[in-house]
Formats: sequence, structure tokens, C-alpha cells
Amino acid sequence: MGSAALSYKGHRYPVEVISYCVWLYFRFPLSFREVEELMLERGIVVSYETVRRWCGKFGQTYAGALRRRQPRPGGKWHLDEVFIKINGEQKYLWRAVDQDGNVLDILVQNRRDKAAAWRKLRCYGAARREVMPCVEHRQSKYLNNRAENRQRERAMKGFRSVGRAQRFLSAFSGISPHFRPRRHLMPAHDYRAEMTVRFAIWAQITGVAGLATAV
Repeated sequence: MGSAALSYKGHRYPVEVISYCVWLYFRFPLSFREVEELMLERGIVVSYETVRRWCGKFGQTYAGALRRRQPRPGGKWHLDEVFIKINGEQKYLWRAVDQDGNVLDILVQNRRDKAAAWRKLRCYGAARREVMPCVEHRQSKYLNNRAENRQRERAMKGFRSVGRAQRFLSAFSGISPHFRPRRHLMPAHDYRAEMTVRFAIWAQITGVAGLATAV
């Protein structure tokens, strides 16, 4: 998806403000009200409800564009199961990543469901036995460390439905990892160079780069 596929028509705020708010919300463990406060400190008055609408409208679009730019997934997959509370009830969060930490798929369920796993996470054990019977499947609490990125899930207490949590995580898993290039494996200058490239990609998929070119 190129930036031309995005439409900001009818929005009072420029794309730079919209994309920046979406980036803040999905990149850091911030609430909509905290994003509102950060923008106010910068002299931009925008309500948290407006930030919520922007994240709902553009979050998954941005995430999808970033996913399409990812390299092909590696041959080793990890599956992580996390128990989360939504509206006071326990739910199941499944996340599949490859050995490089790229998110392949994510699913929030009311209960463990083989049919849903068949549709979504093909490495889920019950589905794997029928879909990939010859593939080695190892289970250990030490094997899924790459998948255990729970920083944002801990901040999800405000979600009141599985659907809202699923929509958020779909966008979050596409945007947040783009700005986390395994810094511990890079010297500082390589990290800064990599982040410069990633910010440039973000500017392209959100349309900010197109505006700069036009000027």
C-alpha cells in the first residue's frame, strides 16, 4: 500500500499530527488521555476522543502497510499463550512470531478453540497435528521467550470486549515491533541508522513523506 491509498479528507488536523498521535499510542504504553496531554505540551489541542478515532481508523491501515514491507518469515515459529483480563473476565491471547521476532499472527479468544486456531494460528498444537503432522513441535516454558512481549498487554485493562482487544493488538503488533529492532544486538551507530530508515518508512506509509516532497 502506498501513501496514495490513504485519505485524510475531512480531517481538520494535518497528517503530521494524526500520524504522530497514532505512533505515540501504539509505540508506547500510553492511554488516549496521555497522548492528549503530550500533544497539549507541544501546543496542539486535540481531545483524547479524537485520538481514539484516529487510532481506530488508521492504526490497522498503517500496520498492514508495514507488514507488507516485512521480509518473508523465518522457518522457526514460536507460539505464546498469555492470559489477560478483559472486562473482569479471563481471555486467551495467542501470538505467533518467527525466530526474528516478527509477528505472524495474533488472536484473542474467549476460550481455547481449535476451529479458531485452524483459521488463524496454524502452529497451534491442535490444528498443527492435522495441518503439519510432520513438523516437529516442541513445548517448553523456555522456548517462547521471543514471543513474550507483554508490556502492552499489561496496560490493556480498559478494554471491555474481545473485539476491541483484537483490533488494538492487530494494529499494535504491526506498528510497535517496527520501532524495536532488537537494539541489544546493535552498536549505537547502527541502531540510529536503522531507526532513521524505519522512521523514513513510517513517513512513506502514512503519507508524511509525500507532503514533504510536494513542498
